[in-house]
Amino acid sequence: MAVTHHPLPAERAVFWYGCNLLRHGDVLRLTARFLEAVGVDAAPRGGPSHCCGSPTEHNARITEGMGRRTVAAFNATGREKVITWCPSCHMNMADLMVPETPAQFEAAHVTEVLWQRRAALQKLLVRPVQARVLLHRHAGFQPRVAVNDLVSNLLHLIPGLELVAEDEALPGHMCSALAGVPGALAAAHEANLAAMARHGADTLCTIFHSCHREAVALERGRAIRVMNWVHLLASAAGWEFRDEYKHLRNAEDPRAALDEGAEERIGVDVFTQLMEPELRRKPVV
Repeated sequence: MAVTHHPLPAERAVFWYGCNLLRHGDVLRLTARFLEAVGVDAAPRGGPSHCCGSPTEHNARITEGMGRRTVAAFNATGREKVITWCPSCHMNMADLMVPETPAQFEAAHVTEVLWQRRAALQKLLVRPVQARVLLHRHAGFQPRVAVNDLVSNLLHLIPGLELVAEDEALPGHMCSALAGVPGALAAAHEANLAAMARHGADTLCTIFHSCHREAVALERGRAIRVMNWVHLLASAAGWEFRDEYKHLRNAEDPRAALDEGAEERIGVDVFTQLMEPELRRKPVV
């Protein structure tokens, strides 16, 4: 007997994209579009006015104040759910913010929401994506939200895409956890490249923004692609996008590679203070 998938009712939520995803406006916009397309009215919130406090963890008083302000702002929306993107934001919400300021909403990661609404999502994924994909995975966030499994399941919805299996996951919740350990990030990249060669993969798929920033330079001089899982879903939906961060990271001169209006679109402060120093950094491998 065929199983009928009844559509889930529409819901009102907040899409909390955090601070660091501002570097990746294409991922932010595509994620918001997918949420809307599967029946979630998700009001976007993020940036310094809705910070989880992790950038100021060296100062407990400031961190606590930022967390209280953000939870209060979410409570004031009257929306029943806050959909997270960043693992740091998600963990800080559960461990630090809500214990201090009771929440009038539930929190869920975006991968959980899209998988719950996979019947609606799959209807969008009509274009085959010919790719043999290795998923860049970390172990640290998996006990909280099974993102490695959820992203893998979402990628399996894409026609034509072949996902190769690799047992080992990297330590930490994303690559920013490795950046401060001498040699750890280079070792992670080399492990991914070796796994791609073993499996004949042509595409490395990142889950989180920190990993994507660190991995896109692997395309230099190599016949591989680095794409975020949202990019792959968007490709299957036939939606146009440009990975602006990757374009700038792999340009000879990032500032010269900005097209007309790009600095305004990204944000002058975001580009100058956050992005440009990273974009000019020498790749670790």
